[in-house]
Amino acid sequence: MSPSANNTTAAQLYMGHLERALLSTLTSVPCGVFLFVNATMLFTLRSKAVFRDTSRYVLLFNLLVTDTVHIAVSQVLYLIASSHVLLTYPVCGVFNMLAKLTNEVSPLTLVAMSLERYVAVCFPFRHAALTGPRNTAAAILAVWLFSSMNILTRVLLLLDFPFQQLDSLWMTEFCSDFAMMVGPVSAQYDRAYTCSLFVLAAVSIFASYVGVATAARSASTDRESVARIRTTLLLHLVQLGLSLSSTVYLSVLVLLFTAYSRLMFIRLQNVLYVLIFIFPRCLSSLIYGIRDQTIRLALVQNLWCFKNSQNQRLRKNRVHHWFNNDLLS
Repeated sequence: MSPSANNTTAAQLYMGHLERALLSTLTSVPCGVFLFVNATMLFTLRSKAVFRDTSRYVLLFNLLVTDTVHIAVSQVLYLIASSHVLLTYPVCGVFNMLAKLTNEVSPLTLVAMSLERYVAVCFPFRHAALTGPRNTAAAILAVWLFSSMNILTRVLLLLDFPFQQLDSLWMTEFCSDFAMMVGPVSAQYDRAYTCSLFVLAAVSIFASYVGVATAARSASTDRESVARIRTTLLLHLVQLGLSLSSTVYLSVLVLLFTAYSRLMFIRLQNVLYVLIFIFPRCLSSLIYGIRDQTIRLALVQNLWCFKNSQNQRLRKNRVHHWFNNDLLS
């Protein structure tokens, strides 16, 4: 091979590594920002008794926990794939099942939050009894148990695959939920469950919205409060659609792969990853952090305290640095 060919190959390899590093940075930065916002929201929701004892805030805390874990796991898998690191089937299975679990807890939690808002408007006198701490804890436990049963079913379907016939447990492609669909039954079950979950969640949230809209016509109802709850339920529908948009992710990638070059396809794939997997998981923090006045005040206070503590730490480091320089001079 000629020196010019070697230089061209080296340049292409360098550009490939450079672009992968750049794309990984461009996805890791918003992911890190969203994780910081979600972590601050979680701390805020545990900082005051009103958040720990109110049903909708407890449900929001559960939603934020699952979304935060899902963002973290998705980003880890993305970085592993962008680094061209292959995993074994068991390790990939653990990552994949954790991502699946958190991905399915979120829409069911949105359903529980929508029903709680429906009860608050349509049954205000029974709201405290129906959404007490015990019932809220039971609802959260039911959501996790239902999602866990689905994960257990997926694991049982994986056991039917003849792994013993493989030469090695190392995967030949990057770890993803599509790579773990090792049989046609697994793929069919995934589509059936996802469609059923979407229909159940969408019907529940829409029915809650219709009930709240009907109650808004009552003269004895607080119109302003009902209007806010209706907006919240519409935002829940948007969240539901975005969180379940990952079901069409593979189909969209197939269309893009046939329509664009490989380089453009990789770039669009990274954009879709942020829009489909990362951004929807941050809507809860944005919606409740901005719209809910109680959370907004506590969130701003915590962020301000964090900023002040950072400034104090920087000042202490500067004083310590100056003091050491004076000793050495």
